[in-house]
Amino acid sequence: MNEKRPDGLKPEGSPYRVLVIDDSLFVQKQLAQILTSEGYEIAGAATDGNQGLTMYKELHPNVDIVTMDVTMPGVDGISCLEKIMEFDKTAKVVMVSALGKQDLVKKAFLLGAKNYIVKPLDREKVLERFRAIVGG
Repeated sequence: MNEKRPDGLKPEGSPYRVLVIDDSLFVQKQLAQILTSEGYEIAGAATDGNQGLTMYKELHPNVDIVTMDVTMPGVDGISCLEKIMEFDKTAKVVMVSALGKQDLVKKAFLLGAKNYIVKPLDREKVLERFRAIVGG
């Protein structure tokens, strides 16, 4: 039997830890279900950029990947991405965006985002983006 190793596990076997920052609890739940099904661990979830930045700083360096909604009330994803990258230049952030926000996604890449996912979420695309980041 040649069972596939879950994408969410590091080479030594511990799970990659993910911080989910999204104002939609539905999207948070969806991402959590997709990622945990592949062995990733959800380190935390925040509903806006302010809370997300605080959580990132508290959890650092025990966060491997951040998913960040582009548009959120209060501090948006682009501003939060900027602050996370100032705090930790090696942060791996995946932007999550609805269709039609390409200009913001481009800006996010310029600021250091590693990848992006378009809503509505597609399980295979989410996992594919994560694989690209963790080098799987």
